[in-house]
Amino acid sequence: MPFIDSSHAQIHYALEGPASRPVVVLSNSLGTDFSMWDPQIPEFTKSFRVLRYDTRGHGKSSITPGDYSADQLANDVLALADSLNLGRFHFCGLSMGGMTGMWLAANSPQRLNRLIISSAAAKFGTLEMWNKRMDSIRKQGMKPVAIAAIERWFTPAFRAKNPSTVANIQRILESTNLEGYISNCAAVRDFDFRDQLGKIGAPTLLISGAHDPSTTPADGRFLADHIRGARYVELNGAHLCNVEDAALFTQKVVAFLNS
Repeated sequence: MPFIDSSHAQIHYALEGPASRPVVVLSNSLGTDFSMWDPQIPEFTKSFRVLRYDTRGHGKSSITPGDYSADQLANDVLALADSLNLGRFHFCGLSMGGMTGMWLAANSPQRLNRLIISSAAAKFGTLEMWNKRMDSIRKQGMKPVAIAAIERWFTPAFRAKNPSTVANIQRILESTNLEGYISNCAAVRDFDFRDQLGKIGAPTLLISGAHDPSTTPADGRFLADHIRGARYVELNGAHLCNVEDAALFTQKVVAFLNS
C-alpha cells in the first residue's frame, strides 16, 4: 500500500489513470475514507490521473494526537502532491474535503487549476454542536454517531433501495478511529471561511444535495454567491450526493473540468 510522510504522519493514497492526463485530487468527508469515491473512479480515470487519499486520522492514514486544523489537512495534500512530483492539480472535496479545498484555493492558488466543493459550508454548524458531538463520541464510541450520520447522509428512499451500499458506508464510519474522528471534528468546528471566500480565484463548481440537512443548499448557494464566477449545481440526494446521485455528480464534475 502506498504512503507518503507528512508532518509526523503517513498518508495513505492511490494514484490511478493515465500519467499524461491532468491530475484531479479527491478528498473524503469526515468519517469516511478514499473508497467513498469508488462510484467516480471508472469515469474519472478515462480523462484524468486521479489521486485520492485517506485524510489524516481516517482509513489507513496515521492518527496523530491533538486537534487538527484546516491548514494542517491542506498541507498534507501539498506534501502528497510534492512527494509525487505533481505541480498543479484540480481538487474535488466533499464536506470536510471541501473545507480542505477552500483553504488550498485561498492559500496556495498557484497549485490549483479548478476546484469542486461539494456538500460543504463556509462555516459548519456551531461550536456548541461540535463540542457536544465530540463529548458524546468520547463517552459512547462511534456506533451511535454512525447511525445518526447515515440518516443525514442519505435520503430514506435511497436507504430503502440500496441497503448494501448504505451498510458499507456505515461500516466505514463505525470503524473510523475514535481519536482520529474527534481530531478532525475539531478542524471542522474551528473552520470559518466566511470572510476569506473572496480570496478564491480558481474556477469553482459548487455542488449541493437538495435534501442535505447537514450542509444545506443554502450553504452551497452562499459559497457560490461569495466565490467569484462560481457555478452552482443541485443534485437529487442528501449529504453524500456523489454516492446517492453518482452518475449526475460524475457527469457534472467531468464536464466542468473539461470545459
